[in-house]
Amino acid sequence: MNAFLDWIEKRIPMMRVANMHAIQYPAPKNMNFWYVFGFLATIVLVNQIVTGIWLTMSYTPSAEQAFASVEYIMRDVEYGWLLRYMHSTGASAFFIVVYMHMFRGMIYGSYQKPRELLWLFGMFIYLALMAEAFMGYVLPWGQMSYWGAQVIVSLFGAIPVIGEDLVVWIQGDYVISGATLNRFFALHVIALPLVIVILVFLHIVALHEVGSNNPDGVEVKRPKGSLSEEEKTKFKMHEYYTNKYDIVDDVVPFFPHIVLKDLVAFTIFLFGFCYVLFFAPEMGGKFLEHPNFEIANPLKTPEHIFPVWYFTPFYAILKAVPEKLFGVIAMFAAIIALALLPWIDRGKVRSWRYRAGIHKWNLIVFAIVFIFLGYLGGTPQENWKIVASQIATLMYFGFFGLLWMYSKNENTKPVPERITK
Repeated sequence: MNAFLDWIEKRIPMMRVANMHAIQYPAPKNMNFWYVFGFLATIVLVNQIVTGIWLTMSYTPSAEQAFASVEYIMRDVEYGWLLRYMHSTGASAFFIVVYMHMFRGMIYGSYQKPRELLWLFGMFIYLALMAEAFMGYVLPWGQMSYWGAQVIVSLFGAIPVIGEDLVVWIQGDYVISGATLNRFFALHVIALPLVIVILVFLHIVALHEVGSNNPDGVEVKRPKGSLSEEEKTKFKMHEYYTNKYDIVDDVVPFFPHIVLKDLVAFTIFLFGFCYVLFFAPEMGGKFLEHPNFEIANPLKTPEHIFPVWYFTPFYAILKAVPEKLFGVIAMFAAIIALALLPWIDRGKVRSWRYRAGIHKWNLIVFAIVFIFLGYLGGTPQENWKIVASQIATLMYFGFFGLLWMYSKNENTKPVPERITK
């Protein structure tokens, strides 16, 4: 057996890669619960891919049969209802862990130098995930699927000169039709999952190149030759790291230390996931909207049209601006501003543990405003909600403006040289 494994290793260095990026990867030993969400996102991604493959075996991507095929999966395919609910619950779970993962990066400054590219890869994953979720949302071909696609695709019509032609190109027809459904099915099942997997791979490679951040925001590696033998880490580490850096004795091997923590978090996550899966898969219409259990009808508009909860913050920003074109610009600017965070934040300190009180309050208010925008975008529009959306939108962008102004000359606390015990 050893000879066979050695034969494989000489041709495909699986163990070398496993040691480099998993088993012997040096992880900061003060990682807390905020650092489990990246692992959970990977688990949910696997769930989405596996359940998605099984669902496509019984799904028919045509305007005439799509809705019926979903009903067939739910009622006649053995455990089809379980696969469908695992996939729909997994979509919401994916965004929950991704939002928590992004917020962790913001509170501990994981986007700052030298991790700017790591943050950008994360934002590209987020954009691809939004596109993937939207395409998948259309596939059941229910009322909200159809009219949601109508609203979102029509936004591109606001682009000057090319807008109308772009809408026709995206739809594959002059109206939302079976051609649109076929297009979205191909993108949802093949193109976008491939893009997401590639981006996740690049995200992990970028992470392991610069090293993981930690709650103290201090580096655990130093330039080669800068540490004494006593200061270096004691555990066996892959030569990839020892040849490039001196690693201080503030790290632990990823396996088993971090893996065991992640498994505890996964167990807790699994309890919550299974509770929703078996007892509240629709989550009161937030995960699966009630109108979507009716077949798409171009002649009957739902009383209220709004997207799934994970899109509603940006939908509220869109609705807050009266002019359609400027609303679209504001919506995309909200995402671009997040992507540019490494350059908007000019501070020299990463972790909010050592940053000024104004930064902590600015970040907390930003999180509250984002959640409030989600509420406003996911409920029927009223006069006070339109005004509230406009105020919340200004506060959303105000976060970035304030951060730009105070971060360069911020009064910060002294940052420790090493990870605090």
